[in-house]
This record gives sequence, structure tokens and C-alpha cells, in this order.
Amino acid sequence: MQRRAIPGSSGRIHPVTLFGTAVLHRPCEEATAFGSSLAGLVEDLFASMYAARGVGLAANQIGTPLRVFVYDCPDDEDRRHVGHVVNPRLVRAEGGTVRGPEGCLSLPGLEARTARADRVTVTGQRADGSPVRVVGSGFFARCLQHECDHLEGTLYPDRLAGLRRRRLLRAVRRTDWGREASATARRGD
Repeated sequence: MQRRAIPGSSGRIHPVTLFGTAVLHRPCEEATAFGSSLAGLVEDLFASMYAARGVGLAANQIGTPLRVFVYDCPDDEDRRHVGHVVNPRLVRAEGGTVRGPEGCLSLPGLEARTARADRVTVTGQRADGSPVRVVGSGFFARCLQHECDHLEGTLYPDRLAGLRRRRLLRAVRRTDWGREASATARRGD
């Protein structure tokens, strides 16, 4: 049996950027340089995701506006999926729409029922530049869509409307980190 390093074991833990931080609300840049620097970012993403106890993490969530995300997420059959995608493209969404609870490390402690496709296909590259294709269903499909959205500058509250959106944004304002982000925005920091 081949022994492989645990993802993130050589990475550095970064703080997760919070909702309201500018880098989260802008589309990320394509990654063009493949090699050790990009592999290091992937390791940092895994280390940061595990430290925050998440199932997925996009590069802009640690302040790096590159199109990269990592995941360690189960599907609805409890099969574990671990990997990363560089320059992901959501190429297929099917299987109907499922509304379910969704949270985000950038909105700690909050969640809202959000509509997502039940089955998706994402293509992209690995950190070494080789092609990758990831197919997910159920909860894993939700994770893949959520991370692809992050790289477009979209967070799950952006997918909500009406009362659901107003309730979530009100809950954000009531958190310590939400009040701090509002004060920072007013000061123009």
C-alpha cells in the first residue's frame, strides 16, 4: 500500500475571512502558475479547512483571490470525497433542485435553507496542471456548488430572497463579527 501525506499536514493555518470582506465579494483570478507555490496554497487551504472544521474552503476565504478550492466532504451515501480543483467550471447541474440547510465558514454559526442542484459535474485542473473531473450528488453536490460560487464572488446569502434573506442578514448583524464588519465598512477600512 502506498503511503500518502494527509492533505494539509504540511500547510499553514490561515484565518477564514468573514462575510463582508471585499475579497469574498469579487470574482477570483484564474490560476496560471502551476507548481510548488500553488501546491503550497492547496496545502494551506486543507490545513485551514480542517482547523475550522469545514467540508470545503475556497482560496478567497483565506484572502487569496485565486480560483482554487479544496474539499473533504461526504455525499448522501456517506462516501467521503477528498480533493481540490484549480480553475473549476460547473459544467453540469441536474437531478432537480433540492432546498436544504447550508452554512459557510465565512458566516460562522449561521445557516439557511438554500436551493441547489442535486447532482453536478465540475471540471478543472489539479495543482500540477493535470485535468480533473469531479461528479457529486446530494450534500457533496451542494459543497461543490457552494465552493464554485465563492470563486465567482457569490455567497449563499446571495442566493436567498425575500424573508429568508432578510432573516439571515439580520442574524449577521447580530453576531459580534457582523457588527465589526459593519463598523469597518462604515469607516471605509
